[in-house]
Amino acid sequence: MPYNSSLDQKHFSKSFEKEDGRITVSLYSYRNGPKKLQLTREMKDREGNFSYVRLGRLSKEELQAILPLINEALAVM
Repeated sequence: MPYNSSLDQKHFSKSFEKEDGRITVSLYSYRNGPKKLQLTREMKDREGNFSYVRLGRLSKEELQAILPLINEALAVM
C-alpha cells in the first residue's frame, strides 16, 4: 500500500531557527501506529524561502538547541 499523507498524524513539532535555516523536531504516527521522531533540516535561499536538505551532521550549537526539543517530544511519546 502506498504512503497516504492523510493517515499521518502529527503529535508534536517545534523548530530551532538560525539565520540560514532551521532544524525541526517532529513526532508522527502513521495509521494510529507507534509515535516516531523525525528530524528535518531546511535551509533558506536568497529570497528567504525554505527548502529541505539532508540533515547530515549537527554542530554542537545545533545539538544543544534541539536536545530540549527532543526531550519535549519524548515526553509526548
